[in-house]
This record gives sequence, C-alpha cells and structure tokens, in this order.
Amino acid sequence: MHRILNYGSFLQGYGLKQVLRSLDPDARIGFLDYRPGPPLVESKEGNVRGFARVAKKLSEYSKVDAKVLDKIRFFNHKRTYARRYFPMLGLTPEPNYDRRIDLQIIGSDEVFNCVQANANVGYSRDLFGHASPARKLISYAGSFGNTTIEKIRKYGLEAELAADFARFDDISVRDENSRGIVRELIGVDPALNVDPVLAYDFMRDCHDIPKEMLIEKPYLIVYAYPGRISEKESAHIRRYARENGLLVVCLGGIQSCCDIFIDCSPFEVLALFRDAAGIITDTFHGSIFSIINEKIFITLIRKSHGDGYGNEEKLGYLLDYLKLTGQGTFDLSHDAIEQRLAGSIDYGETRRILGEARSFARSYLERNLVNVRKLA
Repeated sequence: MHRILNYGSFLQGYGLKQVLRSLDPDARIGFLDYRPGPPLVESKEGNVRGFARVAKKLSEYSKVDAKVLDKIRFFNHKRTYARRYFPMLGLTPEPNYDRRIDLQIIGSDEVFNCVQANANVGYSRDLFGHASPARKLISYAGSFGNTTIEKIRKYGLEAELAADFARFDDISVRDENSRGIVRELIGVDPALNVDPVLAYDFMRDCHDIPKEMLIEKPYLIVYAYPGRISEKESAHIRRYARENGLLVVCLGGIQSCCDIFIDCSPFEVLALFRDAAGIITDTFHGSIFSIINEKIFITLIRKSHGDGYGNEEKLGYLLDYLKLTGQGTFDLSHDAIEQRLAGSIDYGETRRILGEARSFARSYLERNLVNVRKLA
C-alpha cells in the first residue's frame, strides 16, 4: 500500500524499512507492487480506476464546503505527493513486480481487505502471496480491515484464501478480526504485531522530523479523509475550537471545519501532531500519530454497514490493546469533545505495552531474517 497518497501509507512503509535496516544493515530492502484484481463489491458510483477514479475523487473533493484557497492547497498536495515523497521510500516511477527475492513481507495496512469496492485494489491475490517465487513468504501486521469471515464466505473465497495462506512461512496480523479469519481459514493462530508506525520509534529515532514548532498559535488538528467529517461534526468542532481559542488545522484532507489546510511532508505531520493542543481523527494512523506523541485526542469510530466502509474492527482493537478505549467515540457531539479533550491521558500503561510490542515486533522479524540467512 506504499503508493497510496496518504501519510499513514508512507510512514508505515518508512517505519518497517527502518526496523528491518536496523536488524540487518547489509540487506537490500525494497518495495514490491501488486496488480489490482476485480472488485467484489460494486460501489455506488461504479468501479473505476486510474485517471477516471482520480477525476471522480477530485469531483467529490470539490464539493466539500471548504475555503477555495484550502481546496487549491489540497489539490496541489495530491497532485505533487508522489513526486515529492515516493523517492524518500526509494520507489521508482515504474512498478516493481520482481518477486525473485529471498524474503517477501506482505503488509502492513489493509493488505488482506479483499471484499471492497476500491478498483485500485479489488480482490488481488498478489496481496496474499499467490504463486510468489520468493524463497520465504511472511506477513507483518496485515489487516483484513472491515472484511469479515462472513463476507469471505458470502463471496466464496475460503478455499482460495486458505490455499494462499498455507504457503506462508510465518503470518502476522494487527487486529483480532484478522487473527480470527486466519484461524478459521487454516487453523493457525498468527502473531499479533503492531503497525510499523508504532513498531519504529519515530519520535526518538527519526531525525527527519523538524524539532521546531511549525505553528505558533495554539491549534487543534482534524485528521480525516477529505469531506468525511460531517457538517454536524464540523459544527461541534468549530464551536469547541472557538470556545478554547484554537485554530482548526486540517491535515491529509479538507473539511468544512478547517481554518487552514496545511500541505506538508509526512515528517512535518508528526511534528504538527507533537505540538498540537489536541487531535480529532477518524483514521487508524491519525490515532497512532496521536499516541506516539502522547497527545490528548479523540478517535471517531465509524461503524460498518453491509459491504460499506467501516473501521470499528481495526480501531476498536487498537484502542483497546493500548488501554485507550476511552478516547474512542461513535458520536462526535460537543459534550464528547469537551469530555475527552479537556482532561489528560495517563500514558504509563500504554508506554509499557508499546515497549513490549516493539520488542516482540523486532523478535518476529529477526527470527524470519535469521531463517532466511540460513537458507542462503
């Protein structure tokens, strides 16, 4: 998922690469691409990809009730994102499909989310390692997203997925929904690993994050996909920000509650989270950016409806695992914002869990790297 134009995709790719490099400095580490498969779910607008999908998305974004200048900043952000940031990951303009390698690691992100309408992904068996000639095949913190075992059965994927997972030498997922699916398919309990943005200690070890404050005025970050914060939710955010003298800064996507949308690098995003007075997000990585900076935040959890989008499976597990369940809400009311942002969070237990998770992640990857070296 490293070519998706968002900060979470970039930083998890960067983080996993840094952890692997620290474990084996001599290894040649690169990114493999997948070939999209046919979507199993028909979107309301039809399954389109390539330029047609870009045009459709731009049309959707233009309807967000945001300032014209912010829309221009956002469109420029999307237009130039790949050119500016892909080289930092070592990505080439042409996709890389060469799987004649020693170790193929699939993940993190929603690599196993096969029941979805996004035609840029669809049901791609590449993401399950199908017919890969790699000498060793593992996953790291892969997720089925809001694909459930019931959806897999509905679309008759059990046999194919079981056959593909049986080929794996080691399997790691990042949430209980994904773990349960693998268990149902092949009778194996996969390892539970944290997302690479948690596994790699960005705020301690990444020297590309600016040290200085990027905004002098106190500000509240809203981090969500463009237009996904509803008018009602935006009204509550604007009211809270005005009552507390906060600038509403939007990152990643434009929203109607924005005072300003900021087009910045992935490393500047982490600096902005670090210095924010508070964060409101409805994304997995927005929650993680808040957590690694030990900030006060709210995660707005979206319920799944049928085959539609939802994130309660992965977000619910993330907050529960890190003992931060109280920061999640299904209803972003003014009272919910006041209650969760007015207090403070004791990160002591979260810090302890995260320390153990980082050690476990390194052990999982080191074990597989050692086994590959033995095959050489």
